Amino acid sequence: MKQKMGFSEVVFVSICYIIIIFVCVVTLYPFIYLISASFSSATSVMKNEVVLFPKEFTTKAYRVVMEYKGIWLSYLNTLFYTFFGTLLSLALTILAAYPLSKERWAPRKAMSLFIVFTMWFGGGMIPFYLVMRGLNLLDSRLGILLYPAISAFYVIIFRTHFQSLPASLEESAKLEGANDAQILMRIIIPLSKPIMAAVALYYAVGRWNSYFWEMLLLSSNKKFPVQVLLQRIIISSQLGQDIAKALTRGEASIPTTIKFAAIVITTVPIILIYPFLQKYFVNGALVGSVKE
Repeated sequence: MKQKMGFSEVVFVSICYIIIIFVCVVTLYPFIYLISASFSSATSVMKNEVVLFPKEFTTKAYRVVMEYKGIWLSYLNTLFYTFFGTLLSLALTILAAYPLSKERWAPRKAMSLFIVFTMWFGGGMIPFYLVMRGLNLLDSRLGILLYPAISAFYVIIFRTHFQSLPASLEESAKLEGANDAQILMRIIIPLSKPIMAAVALYYAVGRWNSYFWEMLLLSSNKKFPVQVLLQRIIISSQLGQDIAKALTRGEASIPTTIKFAAIVITTVPIILIYPFLQKYFVNGALVGSVKE
């Protein structure tokens, strides 16, 4: 039988709903405005007539962006960096975390401290750039795959998760003659699919959105990811006159609607991936954060 809520409970629940609705509006409105403005005429956007729905609906901005061949090459580059970079990052993270989860490995505490140390201190931009140059990884696709290859935070998350798995699984497998590699591939990894999906999503989003180091490390336009191209489109008056002329057929600047359309085109794909990973993401988001 349902119990009636008291006045104080009703007030509390109402306040919670108001706060949640406010947060949702604040979070979603900029993206809704972005989409609406990208489907509106440049004149309407300049006059600030777009509030929630498109004004003078048009798809011209999207047609202009899609006619620019450079964006498709950048898309392919981003897909390459995101797909293979995520696989590489996930593999290296698992290989780093698995030994750290085993008490029988003598230097595991020292290595854990060494890895955690990198979360607090870094060499800085210039030393990092010099290291990349010394390794001949400037203007290299391999350099873009390697520079963010592993995250110390995710190594710790995986290590804690591996430690939470029953030790009896490994003992049983060893009695059957399995070695560490077989145990990892056939037992540990299949049991870690939720956390792998969650961490893979974080790695993929980070790869997809990254542009700063790509902008510094790459000099060939053919190797640019889509976010670098987007950055040049947005600040075309400073860095991308060649892009501006290509998109606007010789005009000096890029209309705001074209910039908005470019942002939407580069953002939507990563958003569409989330529903397919939501089940694993929800299950794995907190796995390994607390040792059982």
